[in-house]
Amino acid sequence: MSELRSDARALSARLLVFFWFFATSVITIGFVFRDPTFDNRLLLVGSVLPVADAVFGGARALHSVTVSIALLAIVMIVTKRGSGRRKTLLGLPIGMFLHLVFDAAWNDTETFWWPVTGLGFSDAGVPIVDRGWVSFALEAFGLAGCVWLWRRNHLGDAECLRQFLSDGRLDAVPDRAV
Repeated sequence: MSELRSDARALSARLLVFFWFFATSVITIGFVFRDPTFDNRLLLVGSVLPVADAVFGGARALHSVTVSIALLAIVMIVTKRGSGRRKTLLGLPIGMFLHLVFDAAWNDTETFWWPVTGLGFSDAGVPIVDRGWVSFALEAFGLAGCVWLWRRNHLGDAECLRQFLSDGRLDAVPDRAV
């Protein structure tokens, strides 16, 4: 019973690192694309989707660049060029790519290049969790970034929040007047 409790605590600790990925992904996309119509909803999902690997005990397929590439290829093949659907769906693989970047997932070559390097996975844990106390610092920075995004986009206002939930747009990420 204590082993089960220990596993539950370890899993819950792994699942707490979200803000780092949310903030870094949204801010990065804001600076790179400078597109006020970008739908951030699936970007947010993609940015934390690889955390689901923790359920399997460590970094697995979702921490592999090949899975992100395959998802990107599927979106490009099944959607029409220039369509709103494509633009929305692209947020998912882009978020997954950004997770790999901000998780430094490339440090585990076997998992990062899976299945090119073989069908097995290394014994490595989830990269962000394996950093110990540094993970808490990153999460604190991420939380600060999310608070900044929340305030900057007036998401405390019910109408602004409803609009974001409806279309995924964040007008002030970053200041697009620059």
